[in-house]
Amino acid sequence: MSEQTWTIESIRDALGNPTLAQRFLSEINRAPAHELLAVFAKWQGIAQRTLDAVQRGREIAAAEARGEEPPGQWIDVTDRVLRDAERIRSRGAA
Repeated sequence: MSEQTWTIESIRDALGNPTLAQRFLSEINRAPAHELLAVFAKWQGIAQRTLDAVQRGREIAAAEARGEEPPGQWIDVTDRVLRDAERIRSRGAA
């Protein structure tokens, strides 16, 4: 989708989340004329990264459905997450 011609509508749609889309529309509508291109470029990047993440997620899900390892390099941080969770629990957090 990197060859896509970006418009306000396509950025809004690519964001997927209604709250995020509303934030984009609010920013683009309130931007002064001399800042419009910068605001548009910022949100175009966010939209592209969102689409890229969705595509990676679909590729991972398809690989797992086929019983394969997910594509890409993965760093297992399970032990760190478990240690952090235990530390938080020991301080009385729910």
